[in-house]
Amino acid sequence: MSCLADRPLLPDDDPLRVLLHDEVHARPSARIRLPALVTCVAVLNEGVTREDELAHLRRLPGQHDLPAAQLQGNFVGLRLGGRALKWERHSEFTRYSLVQPLSEGAAAGGAGSLSAALAPDAAWLRAIPGRTIAAILLAMIEGDLTDAQAALAHGRRWFGDAAIVASLMGAGPSCAIADLRIGGDGFERMLVIAPPGTSPTRSGRTSQRLLEFETYRLMALRGLPVAKSLAPMLLETERALADITGRLEDAAASDQELLERLTALAARVERATAEHGYRFSATQAYDALVRQRIDELRERPIPGTQTIGQFMQRRLSPAIATVASTAQRLGSLSQRIERAGALLRTRVDIATEAQNQQLLAKLTRGQEMQLRLQSTVEGLSIAAISYYVVSLVLYLAKAGKAAALPVNPELVAGASIPMVLWAVWRTVRHIHERLYRSS
Repeated sequence: MSCLADRPLLPDDDPLRVLLHDEVHARPSARIRLPALVTCVAVLNEGVTREDELAHLRRLPGQHDLPAAQLQGNFVGLRLGGRALKWERHSEFTRYSLVQPLSEGAAAGGAGSLSAALAPDAAWLRAIPGRTIAAILLAMIEGDLTDAQAALAHGRRWFGDAAIVASLMGAGPSCAIADLRIGGDGFERMLVIAPPGTSPTRSGRTSQRLLEFETYRLMALRGLPVAKSLAPMLLETERALADITGRLEDAAASDQELLERLTALAARVERATAEHGYRFSATQAYDALVRQRIDELRERPIPGTQTIGQFMQRRLSPAIATVASTAQRLGSLSQRIERAGALLRTRVDIATEAQNQQLLAKLTRGQEMQLRLQSTVEGLSIAAISYYVVSLVLYLAKAGKAAALPVNPELVAGASIPMVLWAVWRTVRHIHERLYRSS
């Protein structure tokens, strides 16, 4: 970060300013003088640290003291005498591109003669840490392109009997020819015939586009085996979900069983999404890069053969469509399971509501019976209380008679019964009214 004292007209830099600004210069194309051989090896770097790659780069001639700080970014360019090596680390793979002069004998000897040029580096290439995902030998030579058919015939001789794709690239133009097949030594072969006087910068850009589209193509296709492996599971899950959805119409079906099956399906789909969602997204991103690089080639067809873009469109598009379809099926299944779960929850809620209504009805009937019993008990209690009060009146009248008062106890008791009943009833009712008001 620059200091404020060094730049009095600007505030301090954001910590990411320089990093973001230099991103456009992160992977510059090489300057390639023709004729040249470009050896590209891309390896998956899962489990491979930058320290492992640094140790391997230090095995190159004159690089034993390569600073570790140089590998903190994602690009390193090394000069190896008359050759150059470019190291690029991406999120999933690391690419090594070795540029060296191509002898006239190797250029004239055809695709099969290129392996001999790698003999001095065979042990180093074999020991690159990681698993190979792409390996390309790109021969770049100068030639007369006034006759495109003559250039195509040269390419046919160079690749032998193998079927090739070819096109003219750019306004110059250059001619790119490839068979897009893995040879016995593990490398693909490509040939670029450029017009005499092609600048090293233009040759470097052409090389970078060709190598990148082929690397990204293979990375994009990594999602295809995953998509194919998921097809049986998706088909089985779709059938199971259709069965569960159909059973939702059956009122006799067990909600608990349906919920358990639906939960198992949801877990299966979510696990597949978690495990492979990144792969499918990466496939779409790599496919977009492939298409972009092919567009940058600005291809023009040569009669008698397919262009690289046409070949990719026919062969790559179905694979990408399969991956996209699988990703869409996963997403659709997740949504359908969610909707089925909502339906099941609605069904459970309705059943619960019905049970609650039945319970409330039972409680209402119970309260009504309780009120009836309470009324009966209240009637009995009024009679019982009145009986005891009349008994007290009878005893009181008998006491008066014993005291020589002119009273008839039985007559007094009998006459008091209506008054006692009314008084007790009124007292009980008054107590109830007070209780109701307080509640």
